[in-house]
Amino acid sequence: MNPAYSVIFFTTASGAGYGLLTWLGVAVLFFDMPAHRWFGLAAFAVALALITGGLLASTFHLGHPERAWRGLTQWRSSWLAREGVVAVATYVPAGLAAIGWIFLTRNDGIWAWLVAAAAILAVVTVLCTARIYRSLRAIPRWNTPWVLPVYLALALASGALLFHFGVRAFGLGFAWSGWAAAIITIIGWAIKLAYWQGIDSAAPRATAESATGLGHLGKVRLFEAPHTGDNYLMREMGYKIARKHAKRLRIIALILGGAIPVVLAALATQLPDVAAALVALIAVVSAGAGLLVERWLFFAEAVHTVSLYYGTDAA
Repeated sequence: MNPAYSVIFFTTASGAGYGLLTWLGVAVLFFDMPAHRWFGLAAFAVALALITGGLLASTFHLGHPERAWRGLTQWRSSWLAREGVVAVATYVPAGLAAIGWIFLTRNDGIWAWLVAAAAILAVVTVLCTARIYRSLRAIPRWNTPWVLPVYLALALASGALLFHFGVRAFGLGFAWSGWAAAIITIIGWAIKLAYWQGIDSAAPRATAESATGLGHLGKVRLFEAPHTGDNYLMREMGYKIARKHAKRLRIIALILGGAIPVVLAALATQLPDVAAALVALIAVVSAGAGLLVERWLFFAEAVHTVSLYYGTDAA
């Protein structure tokens, strides 16, 4: 599949924003998070900026972005529409919780439940995003049970790294957040490795023989291309990446997105706040770069079954 940069940015940026909202909910409900005004302002601003920027970027991939709102009406049958509805709904508790946290310095009582509601809706939104790809049977590398846990775990990992940077930058302590970020990052990339192993070892679901129904005659080969030039299907669904390049990019993604952030997050737990914040910031930047590579590969390595009619042997 064509790795559209707008969708890559959307899934990584919004995932991090929703992950940060989730960790704010966890901290408020289970760890007696103080309602520090300036931390609240920074945390909600970053989370909502990432979410909004990602959602806006996702519309750039549409033929008519101005009609994106119409997709919300199809929530009964479309995971894309459900994602949009839940994403919009998340702004309500998140915005109200931000008001209480920033202007009233309150995150207890009803305000705590608003933070919790925002966190729950954030998780649901990420799962809806993953379910869009999981539901596409015509793309076997997306139609796998690993997609949902990969999206959720990596969103929580990037959000945990952002949360850890924030609490250390504002001197709030919460050294446990560094260990939490390291652990969830390890889990996320372990799941991603399992996903890669799964798609590499999976038997093809469709071949040129099964697609044409001519398998009983022997090996089917493309005699002549259907078109003399590129068309929409070939551009969007016929993207190819060499296996050696994919393996190299997987290693880069694993190092930048997994190994470096894990080491830095663990290291930050042993440092004073100023040094810890600097180290945590580097971890956030490294994780972001690794996730961009990982998400690019997620699209580039996907093979749509329609490509069987354009010369691909199997999908």
